[in-house]
This record gives sequence, C-alpha cells and structure tokens, in this order.
Amino acid sequence: MSACGPVSTPTLTSGVEGHVTIGPTCPVEQLSDPCPNKPFQATLTILNVRGKKVIQFQTDAAGYYHVELSPGNYVMHPESPNVMPHAQEQNFTVQADQFTTLDIVYDSGIR
Repeated sequence: MSACGPVSTPTLTSGVEGHVTIGPTCPVEQLSDPCPNKPFQATLTILNVRGKKVIQFQTDAAGYYHVELSPGNYVMHPESPNVMPHAQEQNFTVQADQFTTLDIVYDSGIR
C-alpha cells in the first residue's frame, strides 16, 4: 500500500539575491548635505540567454529580493513604468549551491 500525501517540491540551493535602490533623490547634492540612494520597490524580470522570461517578481518594500534559480546564465531586466526611473539590464551567472548577489540602482532622473 502506498502512502498518499502532499508532494513536496525540492528547494533549490542556488539563485540570485540583492538590493534595489534609486538615486539621486535630491536635486542638488553637496558634501555638507549628502543625499544617499534610497531603497526602491521594483518589478524585475529574469530572462534566459535567449531572451525568454523565466520569472517576474517584485522586491519587498525595502528593495530586497531573493529568487531561487537553477545554475546557468541569465539577464536581469529591471522594469520601468516610464522613461524614468530606469536601470540597465545586467547579465549574471548562477553557480550550483550558491546565490549570486546582484544589486540594482535605478536612475531617478532628478538633476
């Protein structure tokens, strides 16, 4: 007799994680009045090397993310609702049993 029960999906031990920020956040930045980048909640899309969407997700309110992925090469595509804010795509590699750290900085467009 076989046991019936929930099927568990193995957890991947590799992927990508990081922090998303945006800056500048002040129109004029001076040494006496620094204006550091701020956490940014963003929508990110991970593509495979052929450009096919693997997953799309949103960072938490503090801009952090942690996504399990199989080992391989990927492209991080930060989504932008308009021309600004904007962040560049980044290529990254996931190694077996490791999480690749990939921080993303959005340009706010403030000058």
